[in-house]
Amino acid sequence: MDLSFYKSSLSEEIRDEGRAEGRAEGLARSILLLLAQAGIDVPDEARERITGCTDLDALSRWLLRAPTATSVEDVFTEK
Repeated sequence: MDLSFYKSSLSEEIRDEGRAEGRAEGLARSILLLLAQAGIDVPDEARERITGCTDLDALSRWLLRAPTATSVEDVFTEK
């Protein structure tokens, strides 16, 4: 059985993309959980913006803002 594909650069690229997707999903889930815990309503548009984001840097910034947010707009707005 030829397993060379699993060691190829294409295979590694596919795994990296999957890992990045997983990290983005985890960050988005964490942001939404923190907002829910704070009792902050997340409209569908904001929920889609969070869950649809693939920029790990943006998601990380939003995650850092979520614990002190008083509204969903606070998550997106730099102070």
